[in-house]
Amino acid sequence: MRFASALVLFVCPSFAFAAPWAQVAGGKVDEANAVCVVPVKAGDPAAMNGVLAVGDKTVVPVQLMHRKTGDALVFVIPKLKAGETLKLEAPIVDLAAQTTFKFVEDKGHHTDLLYGNRPVLRYINAAHDPKDHFYTFKPFHNVFDPATGKTLLTSGATKTSKEGLYPHHRGLFFGWNKITYDGKAADIWHGTNNVFSQHDKTLHEEAGPAFGRQVSAISWHGKDGQTFVSEERELTAYAVPGGTLIDFASTLKTNLAGVKLDGDPQHAGFHFRANQEVAKNGKQNTYYLRPDGKGKPGETRNWDAKKPDPRTVNLPWNAMSFVTEGKRYTVLRIDHPNNPKESRGSERDYGRFGDYFEYTVTPDKPLRVKYRVWIQAGEMTVKQCEAMAAAFVHPPAVKLTAK
Repeated sequence: MRFASALVLFVCPSFAFAAPWAQVAGGKVDEANAVCVVPVKAGDPAAMNGVLAVGDKTVVPVQLMHRKTGDALVFVIPKLKAGETLKLEAPIVDLAAQTTFKFVEDKGHHTDLLYGNRPVLRYINAAHDPKDHFYTFKPFHNVFDPATGKTLLTSGATKTSKEGLYPHHRGLFFGWNKITYDGKAADIWHGTNNVFSQHDKTLHEEAGPAFGRQVSAISWHGKDGQTFVSEERELTAYAVPGGTLIDFASTLKTNLAGVKLDGDPQHAGFHFRANQEVAKNGKQNTYYLRPDGKGKPGETRNWDAKKPDPRTVNLPWNAMSFVTEGKRYTVLRIDHPNNPKESRGSERDYGRFGDYFEYTVTPDKPLRVKYRVWIQAGEMTVKQCEAMAAAFVHPPAVKLTAK
């Protein structure tokens, strides 16, 4: 069986299936795109790369993930109803025919994650160049359209601010603009006063039929050039139908007494910035979908210290719908409840949204965050967003039955 694209990934022909392999139990609410992580031990016969038949014989890929805490099997259940129990079977299939993820590096510039031949993510990881500071002062990820990979959905780096609106907002990005430590100040978001963050090395990569995962070491430097924070940034993209599912995780550590992270909703935290075309001629097509419903085009909400809007505080999820190259896309961003609070949200009609929080990193208290991002063509509903958020916050229980 050959999986030609994510759109047909879950169509299952008739072939022989093995005995029941595992079962997945649904929770209290409906879930969608539930990432299942099942710890396994070395040598366990269940530790396999392959495909699973789920419930009605739809097929999902399964892949072994190598983690610091131990190996685990990873697969994604597209839909799981509340209280439902799905049986999983391992089909007999030509695994060599599967579409898989792979990393392709343009050394010194970027690393692409492809699914088959379709671009999914691009990690902009060129080393910081003081002579080209504005272009190289921070690493980030670009996102491609989930169908063909031909349309760039995010805004990249530009040589000067004249080439696009607010070019300090780039793709999927994580940082703060008001950082203080040892009597010093740093703005990682804008890169002012020669402050920069830099990709130092790739710590781990693995790619297969179910996911592509990359872990990178990134250092944050003050205006004196010295490192004040070390970051481990991890992005994982999963093989799912109808869109691109991304998990973003980051850990910040320091050897200093304390590094205070502060800022404002527009220039701190974890954000998504859409293609510059949205800022140039697409603002009128941009709207936000929130837990309390669909907003009007051009309507935005932003946390304000002088008059905090409770609708911008600790949002479990938020979604932005925009048009680029004549096609509408929706990006759902899910904040995990374990991330520091309070989180303060920001929305802009030119295609940027996210949130930030205040935090002090110390040697004994590193910062750990995790977010989930879903990108699809077309629009979404509140119910669809809630189902994906539920799957992120409360992943389903999995019980292996095959040993």
